[in-house]
Amino acid sequence: MSEQLGRTIQIYLPNGEPRGIRIAELTTRTVQTVLIPQSELGGAKKRPELEQIAVYFLFGEVEDQVKPIVYIGQTEDVKKRLDSHSNEKEFWKTAVLGISKTQAFTPAHIRWLEWYCIQRAKEVDRFLLDNEQNPREPFVTEPMQADLLDAFETLGILLTALGYPLFDPARPVADTDWFYCQGPEAQATGTLNEDGFLVSKDSLCRQQISGSASSTVSNLRGRLTESQILKETESGQFIFVQDFQFETPSGAAQVILGRNANGWVEWKNKEGKTLHEVKRAPNQAEEEQSNA
Repeated sequence: MSEQLGRTIQIYLPNGEPRGIRIAELTTRTVQTVLIPQSELGGAKKRPELEQIAVYFLFGEVEDQVKPIVYIGQTEDVKKRLDSHSNEKEFWKTAVLGISKTQAFTPAHIRWLEWYCIQRAKEVDRFLLDNEQNPREPFVTEPMQADLLDAFETLGILLTALGYPLFDPARPVADTDWFYCQGPEAQATGTLNEDGFLVSKDSLCRQQISGSASSTVSNLRGRLTESQILKETESGQFIFVQDFQFETPSGAAQVILGRNANGWVEWKNKEGKTLHEVKRAPNQAEEEQSNA
């Protein structure tokens, strides 16, 4: 298998603010993304990029949900549509537009991209989808679909580079990268990845939470049960009904064990080595040798 080729992404800051409006592109492609914080919408309307038709994404969070949320749409009038969403949808904090640098997108292009983006977001299931309607696949010719799949690939890369891995599926995990967390009434499997720590479906959690556990443990456990990611078993434990991405190994271990815990110590591989010994210690040893 050939190695993945490197790519160059250019991000332009029109206002010079790294947390403001950002226009991103792969230097060899014609698709651009325009990231607009909701607080910057007024100024963004002056940008020429908003004069184009676009597929767009609204990103945000909902207080009682553990996953971030997204709405996917398409429009021939970006300014009017974003104004409408500002009044109707409370959750979103950031909009990302997908446009063509050469203004090559047509209404047929963006309708198909909207449909395909919704299908892929459902399959990957990293974000809650706010779309209530499930559009049918619009007709496009075979050559046009090939071009749009190429545009979709670029959109996915740029969204991930901007911090929204909406279409990134979980990567296959080698046997040596699985770790296990065990305790009274608890038995879980997981792996360290670029997003934090992924706990596998069918992992079991202890139902009882220690009285000395921080409120963060009970709050997150509550949100997981409300979201039906955790469900109670007949034996009185909680079970993960799907894979779930935690921000840290410790956050995962605490929910599973029902107490305060250091995930770098609690998670162990088949040989009994801790996550710290496998992942952190070798890097620390290399740094010490290079500094010697």
